[in-house]
Amino acid sequence: MTTRPSMLILSYSPIARDARVLKQVVRFTQDYDVTTCGYGPAPEGVVEHIEIPESERYNDLNGSLITLKRYYTAYWRLSAVKYSRQALRGRKFDVAIANDVEAVPVAVRLRPRRGVLADLHEYSPRLHDDHALWFKRITPWFNFIVRLYVTRAKAWSTVSRGIVDEYEKNFGFRAELVTNAAPYQEAEPTPVGTTIRMVHSGACLRNRNLHVMAEAVAEAANDVTLDFYLTANDPPYLQELKDFAATTDRVTVHDPVPYAQLAGILNGYDVGIHVLPPINFNNKLALPNKLFDYVQARLGVLIGPSQEMIHYTDEYGIGEVSASFERDDIRAAIEKLTPESVTAFKQNAHAHAAELAGERQVDVWVSLIDRLMRGRR
Repeated sequence: MTTRPSMLILSYSPIARDARVLKQVVRFTQDYDVTTCGYGPAPEGVVEHIEIPESERYNDLNGSLITLKRYYTAYWRLSAVKYSRQALRGRKFDVAIANDVEAVPVAVRLRPRRGVLADLHEYSPRLHDDHALWFKRITPWFNFIVRLYVTRAKAWSTVSRGIVDEYEKNFGFRAELVTNAAPYQEAEPTPVGTTIRMVHSGACLRNRNLHVMAEAVAEAANDVTLDFYLTANDPPYLQELKDFAATTDRVTVHDPVPYAQLAGILNGYDVGIHVLPPINFNNKLALPNKLFDYVQARLGVLIGPSQEMIHYTDEYGIGEVSASFERDDIRAAIEKLTPESVTAFKQNAHAHAAELAGERQVDVWVSLIDRLMRGRR
């Protein structure tokens, strides 16, 4: 009887509902005895789950300590950090994956035998740099934590090429790219009719300018419709979108659907639209999972001039790019869509669906962990 190596996956998120962290759990429970530590119930397949109570927050920074620049103390007094550190005290693991900056110091302090893989879901030091006070007060704290602890991991990964470059430029380590690609779906592109059916799924957030996309569709000269599937993050804004939809037969607002059902719903459409205004640094470099959701649903895409999304859209010939994030340019991009061009986009998405699937991305984590287990950085 052989003993399997042990792994900790630490994330200050509800792991059983966190798509990126779940990919780690699903893959590594095949070969490791995985312990998870995070919010919510245990994900399937782990040998143990340490549930952090919802009351123990990971972002309850003490403002006085931040003002005094006592960044070390401010970190170790975060409620979730104190809780997880106590719960994990004295435990030994062969290797650990720490998800996002806040989790890394706890994992590093545990000193897993083969080291820590830091998976950085954002460029945290500029997470809210569109808010001047946040940028002034909190960015230095993040810089301190990254410099003191994240640099002490033995491997790193992050979500877009631009963020890879930013961490290397400012902190000296080179992360591997692991996109938020969706799992591979067995699907076929559906035929494109005379009406081009567009779709957008995700969070209802005002700063995503969903109303601008809706207005562009309503005003387009060609025959197009737009269906939203939105979570009620901002109920007043959701109602505004519903009120607008009531004024046109081109826009419909639906309730959200469970993620497991999303690919099947999306497959009935033609073009997934996501024009994300670069209101902050991370939005500017975003490579969101919905782009890959659209590919797995065998849709074309219509995006704004977001550099990370442009790379995939142009490289694989899967859609149109708006000249700007403004309504008139979005409308002009929509008006370029024809049944023939959209059919070609959908066929290209189909041809590259396996290459762009999440399973290929998980292989990068496997390679990084294998290197750590062999004692190589």
